[in-house]
Amino acid sequence: MTELRAYGPWAVVAGGSEGVGAEFAALLAQAGVNVALVARKPEPLERTAARCRALGVQTRTLAVDLVDAPDEVIAMTADLEVGLLIYNAGANTCSEHFLDADLADFARVIDLNITAMMRLTQHYARPMRERRRGGILLVGSMAGYLGSARHSVYGGVKAFGRIFAESLWLELRQHDVHVLELVLGVTRTPAMERVGLNFDVPGLHVSEPADVAAEGLARLPHGPVHVADGNADGVAQRNHPDRAAVVVGAHRFMEKLMGDR
Repeated sequence: MTELRAYGPWAVVAGGSEGVGAEFAALLAQAGVNVALVARKPEPLERTAARCRALGVQTRTLAVDLVDAPDEVIAMTADLEVGLLIYNAGANTCSEHFLDADLADFARVIDLNITAMMRLTQHYARPMRERRRGGILLVGSMAGYLGSARHSVYGGVKAFGRIFAESLWLELRQHDVHVLELVLGVTRTPAMERVGLNFDVPGLHVSEPADVAAEGLARLPHGPVHVADGNADGVAQRNHPDRAAVVVGAHRFMEKLMGDR
């Protein structure tokens, strides 16, 4: 792994309160990188900040919905040298069939996963390019490799994220700024537990947050895309040219995973 201090002195972790985001923050704190943590829920946010402070680093926290407040994040860090942005705030906030939900609700999925991500990436990457040092780590999902019921918009924004990361990697590699999209499969996070994922489905590969966070930081210098924790075969299957078979097969598996919803 590249010495994480090289990404310091500060890292911004969007979606840094629990799950994979909290593990990113803890690993950076262990390496001596100060962390600015952003998430919606103040209580888990403060718990993660306390965990990082106990490891000897400075922390800042901002409890906001990133859909509405990327400029607040920028203001919070205006006096800091940020050498690493981790954008882990990409939830599916509207898991409905496309014809049964309001476009405004789907627009928030787009704003969280694309608009806010682009705003923060452009802001923090510009000075990294000038310094010729830094990293951008965007957390993606295997959902971005195929169509899925109730994921018509979410799958699309995750596909965009991967192409965006590859393009940004091309732009910044000559400036020694590392770019990676870390593609996650099913991961045992509090958010996944809250939506009722059945982690006991036979044949299901479940990743642990600490493992994928460590893997992502280790792979950051080797972008542009890394599929985490042994899920590469699953991604290869999703890229099969028989799209009907792939989409229907994945849909049947998701029904087992999520139940009849």
